[in-house]
Parts: sequence; structure tokens; C-alpha cells
Amino acid sequence: MIIEKIEIRKIFLPYLKPFETSGWVEKGNSGIIVKIYSDGVIGWGEAPVGLEPFYNEETTETAWHIQKDFLIPILFKNNISSPEHLNNLFSPIRANKIARAGIEFAFWDLWGKMMNKSISSLLGGTRKIIEVGVSIGIQKNINELIKNIEGYLDKGYKRIKIKIKPGYDVVPVKAIRLAYPDILLQVDANSIYTLNDALQLKELDDFNLLLIEQPLGHDDIYEHSLLQKKFKTPLCLDESIVSLKHAEAAVELGACRVINIKACRVGGLSEAKKIHDFCLSKDIPVWCGGMLETGIGRAINVQLASLPGFTLPGDISANDRYFKKDIVLNPFSLNADGTIDVPQKPGSGAEADEEYLDSVTQDKLLLENKKIFTA
Repeated sequence: MIIEKIEIRKIFLPYLKPFETSGWVEKGNSGIIVKIYSDGVIGWGEAPVGLEPFYNEETTETAWHIQKDFLIPILFKNNISSPEHLNNLFSPIRANKIARAGIEFAFWDLWGKMMNKSISSLLGGTRKIIEVGVSIGIQKNINELIKNIEGYLDKGYKRIKIKIKPGYDVVPVKAIRLAYPDILLQVDANSIYTLNDALQLKELDDFNLLLIEQPLGHDDIYEHSLLQKKFKTPLCLDESIVSLKHAEAAVELGACRVINIKACRVGGLSEAKKIHDFCLSKDIPVWCGGMLETGIGRAINVQLASLPGFTLPGDISANDRYFKKDIVLNPFSLNADGTIDVPQKPGSGAEADEEYLDSVTQDKLLLENKKIFTA
């Protein structure tokens, strides 16, 4: 397959309210939207990077640079035979996983449309609906937190995740359990604790949590293996798992009992599926994490989460959880039983609202394959 043109856009799509984690606050989606053209077919992707390098090393500016100056030229030089082939072509680019994923997602959408199959079916998905949860940022006070949880439970969400940090961990979890003893509950530290101060989290073992996500360093596996030995609650790795090799090391060392698979964090769907397949073979539960994506990236996550190993509810949520208006014409809605339908249309299923997309675009670049357009 020859790629004829690629358009990349920097956007800013404001969230309904700022989203606060243990180390930073996001006011809106500042990602890059990718549009790929080939043989009259268009594929859409999203690189859900932020303005600052706090989740990982990437930012909107660095991802733009890597896509424009390295990844897209690779696309134009090659006749691509499959999404897996694209993953191999990108392998010389060190790190910059989200930049790579944004291009790869668009290619998967394009490929699915050309094959007349959904991404789910191409990956080997087995579910037509997926269970989803909701992620709640750090709140001003406990009353505000409980009020937020009540609202999401009323909407039908069955699993709640809250962000934690030192000084905001055991107390909010205890308050939630007093109000809601039986809900599915997990916490996410976004790598804010050290091995020494993480021991204060041992009290969380008493609250029947699904998991404790990434308490230690963003690139750590070894110290998590020491910490997991002290907890009966499963630890879950997120930021530390950027490839299949990292997942294999984490399982071998006993660093976690659950893995959060974010396709964007590992460079795309091809690598995400490898991690899923490995975890499935080792009976390690996985779930699909999110980066507060637009409906374009959210559709990719939903397709991935249809694979059989995703046995825990993911951080996908309906589009109206984050945005007053999204950049897709067919936003996801939450079913009454706390699930979301997996689109069965060819590709990802996302239908871009190009008029609204134009209104939230801050910069746009159209690159043409000179081998085609200079003839």
C-alpha cells in the first residue's frame, strides 16, 4: 500500500473540568490528530500527548517533530504490506511511542476500511460490548469526591478509579468504602511514591481494592517487585510497560499481578496485541487504560479492549465524561449495564466531525508523497 498524503493537526479540546493527577493538571486534550490518504480511502488516528512531559517524555511539540521529520518520511518511502509491517519500519525510532502510535492507529483504521473489517475483528476481538469504568482526578475535598462518585454510579458506571498522592490516599479510600462498601474500586498513583513512603499504602490492603496502579517510578520494575511482596492487593503497572519485553520482565520478577495496556504508550496496536497475548498465556489480567482521548483515539481503545484477555473494566468511558462536544459524529454512550458497544464498521468506527475539528485545530500540516505528486 502506498500512502499518498498525511495530514497532522495540533488540537486543543477543553475538558468539562480540569483533570488532576498526583503530579500535574490537564485542562484539555492537546493531542495530534492524524489523517492518512491512500487509494481514495482515509484513515484517522490520534496521538494523545500533552503539552508537558509529565506522563512520559513526549509532548505535543516533540510528537509533531517526530511525526513530521521521521515517521512520515518512512511511510512515504515504503510500500506497506500490513500494520505489523509498519510497526517494523518504525522500530529504529527510539522511544517516542505515542508519536508512533498516532500514525499507526490511522493506518489500522485505513487498513480496516480497505479490508472491510473492524479493527476488533482484525486483532481477534471476541466481544461486541466491553465493560468500562471511570477515572476521577484528585478532588478539592472528600465531600466533592463522594459527590462525583455518586454521579458516576447513577450514570451506570460499575467501576471507579481515583487518583491518589501522598496525603490523599488512605483517607479518601476509607471514605469511599464507608459510603460504598461493595463497588469495584481501584487507585492510581501515577508513579508519585518512593519505595520507602509507599509502605504507608499498606493500609489500603484492608479496603478490597481491585488494584493499586503504578505507585513507584515511571520506569521502575524491580522496586515494584519488592513492594508487591508486601501487599495482598495486586499491583498494576502502567507507565513502566512500554513494550512486550517490559511486560515479560515485570511478570518474571513478580513486579505486578495486573497490567494496564495503553496502545499509545507501547507504540501502537501491534505491540499492544503482543502484550495482551503474552499476558493471556500467563493468566495475567489486563485492562485498557486511557489518556482522555477524543472520540478518534477512544474508538481505537474500544476496539483493542474487545480482545479476550481484557477481563477488567477499562478507563474508556463515554465521550461526554470529558467533553461538552467531541470531534466525532458518533460519540460513545454508556449502556445501562455499564458497558460500551464495540463498533462493527470497517476500521475503528470513528466518524470525524471535520467542521468541528477545524474549530479546535491550532496548527495543521498536509504532507504529500513526492513520488506521487511530482510526476
